[in-house]
Amino acid sequence: MGSRNNVTYFVLLGLTQNPKEQKVLFVLFLFIYLLTLVGNLLIIVTIAVSKTLNSPMYFFLASLSCMDVTYSTSITPKLISELLFGEKHLSFESCMTQLFAEHLFAGSGVFLLLVMAYDRYVAICKPLHYLVIMRQRVCVVLLLLSFVGGFLHSVIQLSTVYGLPFCGPNVTDHYMCDMYPLLELVCSDTYVIGILVVANGGLICTIVFLLLLISYGVILHSLKNLSQEGKRKALQTCGSHITVVVCFFVPCIFMYARPAKTFPNDKLLSVFYTIITPMLNPLIYSLRNSELTNAMKKLSRGNIISHIK
Repeated sequence: MGSRNNVTYFVLLGLTQNPKEQKVLFVLFLFIYLLTLVGNLLIIVTIAVSKTLNSPMYFFLASLSCMDVTYSTSITPKLISELLFGEKHLSFESCMTQLFAEHLFAGSGVFLLLVMAYDRYVAICKPLHYLVIMRQRVCVVLLLLSFVGGFLHSVIQLSTVYGLPFCGPNVTDHYMCDMYPLLELVCSDTYVIGILVVANGGLICTIVFLLLLISYGVILHSLKNLSQEGKRKALQTCGSHITVVVCFFVPCIFMYARPAKTFPNDKLLSVFYTIITPMLNPLIYSLRNSELTNAMKKLSRGNIISHIK
């Protein structure tokens, strides 16, 4: 612990050192962040005020939007600030806080996607028992369990890196504090720690991803028992979920289900699942969900009061 105190701050090199590119990226990421906030908050408000969107599916969708907002906020504002002001220094404690928040909300989102797949399984495969199985209390418990899973994942990640000896250098070629770039700055052998990180990150992502693929495979197989209208709605909903799952998990698995070392394309992959995916989620869900789209249209016309009544 004493040698760790030799490093009081980290220097994040960011995405580029070119001033012109930094200005372009500043405008781009500011726009993406604002779109992320507006899109996800619109989903949250629409679901909260609409009487027709009161099913468990929309409860979990609003919760996922909350996680997307907090997840993006834990990373993107700092990146925007770096691009605008060139301030690349981040204190040790701030770095650990960002690391904890990043894995807390990302981990919670991973488990929530699994819960959402279970919700769709019950709705499509056991429709007569859906409201009994997915009653309000059960939905709240499942949401809390998602947070608990994300919290435990984040605590383990933080505890593996917090007490390591950072005695210099303190420069990392990244735009945020993450596990693998930080491990490269540790002045001791990190082989065992790297295995723990892979097990707690990559293995979890891989297992959950496989479970999601199996669950959606079962759901799609069961669609033959539904009417044409039922098939259409189920395919719309499941299609949105599968798209979100692929966009998030494929980069995460590539990042964490491998030996603990960094590669040149890591920053671009990180941008995709930390910044781009939270922006895409509301677009994917709203464009493929007619009920949500219609509720948003009514909300945009100023019918909020009529929704609430």
